[in-house]
Amino acid sequence: MSQDETKRDLSPSPDEPLSCADETPVAPDQGAIVRFEGVSFAYAGAAAPALRDVSFEVPRGQATALMGPNGSGKSTALRLLLGLDHPSAGTVRVDGQVVDAALLRDPAAAKRLRQRVGLVFQDPETQLFCPSVEQEIAFGPQQMGLPADEVARRTEDCLALFGLTELRGRAPWRLSGGEKRRCALACVVSLGPELLCLDEPTNGLDEGSYGQLVSFLRAFVASGKTVLVATHDRAFAQALGARELRL
Repeated sequence: MSQDETKRDLSPSPDEPLSCADETPVAPDQGAIVRFEGVSFAYAGAAAPALRDVSFEVPRGQATALMGPNGSGKSTALRLLLGLDHPSAGTVRVDGQVVDAALLRDPAAAKRLRQRVGLVFQDPETQLFCPSVEQEIAFGPQQMGLPADEVARRTEDCLALFGLTELRGRAPWRLSGGEKRRCALACVVSLGPELLCLDEPTNGLDEGSYGQLVSFLRAFVASGKTVLVATHDRAFAQALGARELRL
């Protein structure tokens, strides 16, 4: 995967900032694309909070690694960033906009958030559900309401970019572990995110797939976009040239 390929324009046209219809639009933060401000979160029934008074920033146009052992709250932080859960205290911001229940009640604002911020889950099988690889990659752009020719362009670009062209007709459940991870990544990239988040992305990868992932993510950042990885693999973070944040 070359840097030139990664620079293909998979992004939607510029749109309004993330904001609810009845709010004043918030200007994007030019220094940080993400801010956690005193964030705490506890899962129901848990003996201890997953996050306690956590604050950090993710600089725009760089790679950042959330480091820490299992149970340190790395995956939880990514879920809060996407609005899949909400903090019990503190504030999560994307481009200066608070990500909370009020934002997600606005369908247009929620859709725009999901276009700007993409997440590849630790287990790729949780986000693969279509009959074929090609349909998986096309699904997101179709849900965005893009024209058929744009959906086709993005699908073909991502099939080629992630070495999935020959697997386009295969059912995702028949893919290998590394192929499933590549397919899940292709599905997210087809949406043209400005911020790409990955949860423990090196789990189960062989040496070749590991190197391909590093090359892609470095090229993605070089194209001016932002990467946030949750990982316990410091060698991977160093290979990305990522700024490290320990939870």
